[in-house]
Amino acid sequence: MPRRSDPQALTRRFEEEAVDALLAGYKPLPGVHDELVGADGRPRAHWHALLAALAEMGVEEVQRRFQAADRHLYRSGVFYRVYDDPNGGERPWPISHLPLVIDGAEWRAIERGIIQRAQLLESVLADIYGPGNLVQSGALPAAAIMGSPDFLRPLVGVDPHGGSFLRIYAADIGRGPDGQWWVISDRTQSPSGAGYALENRIAISRALPDLSRSLNVVRLAGYFQALRAGLTRLDRSGEGRVGLLTPGPLNETYFEHAYLARYLGFVLLEGEDLTVRDNLVYVRTVAGLKRVDVLLRRLDSDYADPLELNPRSRLGIPGLVQAIRSGGVAVANAVGAGVVEANALMGFMPRLGKRVLGENLLLPNVATWWCGQEAERERVLDELDDLVISPAFRRTLPGVLDQGSTIGADLDKQGRAKLEAAIRARGVDFVGQEAARLSTMPVWHDGKLEPRPFILRIFAAATEHGWKVMPGGFCRVSDTLDARAVTMQGGGRSADVWVLDDTPVEQTTLLPAVDRVEIKRQTGPLPSRAADNFFWLGRYVERAEMTLRLLRTLVGRLSSSAEGGGSSVAKLMALLQSWGAVPDELGRVRPARHALAALTRRDLPGAVPNLIEAARQSASVIRDRLSPDAWRTLADLVVLINERLSAAEPDTYERADRALRALAAFSGLASENMNRLAGWRFLDLGRRIERAIATCRFARALGEEPTAGTLDVLLELCDSQITYRSRYVMVESRAPVLDLVLLEPVNPRSLAYQIDAIMAHLDQLPGHLGDEPPPPEERLAARLAASMKAFDAIEFDDARLREVEAHLMELSNEVAERYFIHRLPVETPWDLLA
Repeated sequence: MPRRSDPQALTRRFEEEAVDALLAGYKPLPGVHDELVGADGRPRAHWHALLAALAEMGVEEVQRRFQAADRHLYRSGVFYRVYDDPNGGERPWPISHLPLVIDGAEWRAIERGIIQRAQLLESVLADIYGPGNLVQSGALPAAAIMGSPDFLRPLVGVDPHGGSFLRIYAADIGRGPDGQWWVISDRTQSPSGAGYALENRIAISRALPDLSRSLNVVRLAGYFQALRAGLTRLDRSGEGRVGLLTPGPLNETYFEHAYLARYLGFVLLEGEDLTVRDNLVYVRTVAGLKRVDVLLRRLDSDYADPLELNPRSRLGIPGLVQAIRSGGVAVANAVGAGVVEANALMGFMPRLGKRVLGENLLLPNVATWWCGQEAERERVLDELDDLVISPAFRRTLPGVLDQGSTIGADLDKQGRAKLEAAIRARGVDFVGQEAARLSTMPVWHDGKLEPRPFILRIFAAATEHGWKVMPGGFCRVSDTLDARAVTMQGGGRSADVWVLDDTPVEQTTLLPAVDRVEIKRQTGPLPSRAADNFFWLGRYVERAEMTLRLLRTLVGRLSSSAEGGGSSVAKLMALLQSWGAVPDELGRVRPARHALAALTRRDLPGAVPNLIEAARQSASVIRDRLSPDAWRTLADLVVLINERLSAAEPDTYERADRALRALAAFSGLASENMNRLAGWRFLDLGRRIERAIATCRFARALGEEPTAGTLDVLLELCDSQITYRSRYVMVESRAPVLDLVLLEPVNPRSLAYQIDAIMAHLDQLPGHLGDEPPPPEERLAARLAASMKAFDAIEFDDARLREVEAHLMELSNEVAERYFIHRLPVETPWDLLA
């Protein structure tokens, strides 16, 4: 009898053949460790399940899933900023779709090394800003500390509030050719990347959902849970108010700041949001000053306080150091903690490990020689061709190492002589380091696997039970085979990191237990800066909508006007020109060219691209308070406006129409999805003020000396044609048209409706006290509301409408004066028409 085939053996054989086909052409680099393929040329065991799953999917299905991950990141608005980019710097987040897979046993060894190193650096910081025994004993040269710009003398002797200088520690590690993991750099200033690691995990988990579950990939939420708990325990007031201090939207990792603030439930704050009173730190909110007890710092220490640290800083909080000194606020990481991440200290870490901890380092760092010592300096000069020369205290050294680290062998004769002279003249500014040959991991490129060098950043958070290490990390992968190009600024990519467990992983979440949920109906105070941006987001969105309505109406009327010369067309052109939407230099060209310019030009303050970009910038500052759908809608609108547009009138009309629908979607999301709290009120207040101003201008331009055509245009601009037709079934007449667009209290496009809404918002804003005299903005609103009832529509002539416009602009300035941070009147680019 023929022997039966073993189905499982056949399955394994087919699986092995599919994996071999997938690996065809994958060639590990000679002389380096490869994460995917072992010395025997076979894939490592912990990679096999991932490779088998990819092989089973096939190239087309894998591509489709990875494209879905890219779409998720784009629609979520994940970006990073490139500082020297002339086009604004924001770039979509580049993800390397294949995760780095790490075996559980190996990860536990890495974890122990990270915790040990965090403990060492915490102890070194405590000594540097405390008794100074390490310097006194000679274990650390004084110049290696005092020469660092991150050593902040005003913080010496200051209790870090809670007894810990480091609340977050991160280390960049790489694997050498022998398989040993090495610490390449320490990150103690304000480590970045954890938020991006979380977004990478979400994107790849959506692309490969079944695989991430079946492989028992350890979840990241436990780390963030521990981080949040550790920070909230520093709260001494009992109010539990934690802020994430960001340099602002121009920072390269601002997206991460906003994302983490939303994810952790913290308040995103800039320096101008905060003030120090009686050694306590307060947030400027629309309801007055509110105390903040803990700050998660993403701002470099030197910029934290212009009074005692860097006087040129415009990002910090005057008096913050004194507040820290007196125990009025906890800052994580402690101000001044960045001193121990300097390259100059890395050469001393092995000896410090034995001296401070009494043990060898489990994760050694790359061999480093600080040129501030004579013997080490001579060694670096002798071996210059074989070493990486780096700044001792900064990432760059102007005039010598302008681009950061360099390999001595890469320098020409002139560059080498210049570097040697600089090292001899001031060796304290340089270190020599062993050139690390980083291991490689697979990337998916054009439907096949290729090896690329990578660096792994691992995070640890201090808790009451010790250090909690993120199971995974922020992996940066080079786009080339050059291991020195592993930076996001230099064009690298980022990959998810999968740590595999032997058993099914626990479903950790940041949500509290169901029996411990405290009912709340408020989301905390609204910072004045956030209110300011909500207000102007509403104004820019409404201004863009009104401009688009003008453009759509203009192009629609051109087909019915002899060569575009009708009276309604002329008045529409005058309106567009009055608020800077069309250029003066076009002169007497066809109106369609003016419409095209208003829809595409970026050098005109009132043109649509500038208005949409202004709205997007306002939204970017408060993106932690906007829903992902609202943000994606604005992002899609930016893409739509930036698409290439032909000069054909139908295309211009279609573009304006599509943009209006996108703005309607944003307005609908704001109307239906936002809670009726202060943020929504400022957003809608800005929209109502802007719409009221535009309605006045439309009525002035089209209601004076009207014709049936201009009145019909006025109804179209105010979206009131259907209502008018259903009521009057007659040709347009001035009195009923003006009554509908100016005084009709139930018409959501009328002037009266906007003023009623403005009054309702002002009545509900924080700080409104019914038993005190009304503030200026409420008196102005009441005056406007009275005029809506005191006059007939026909009495709203040019002078009266100008008066209403002036009151609305004054009201806007009074709102800014009362609720926003600045104390100067807001200048609006919509000056009154002459």
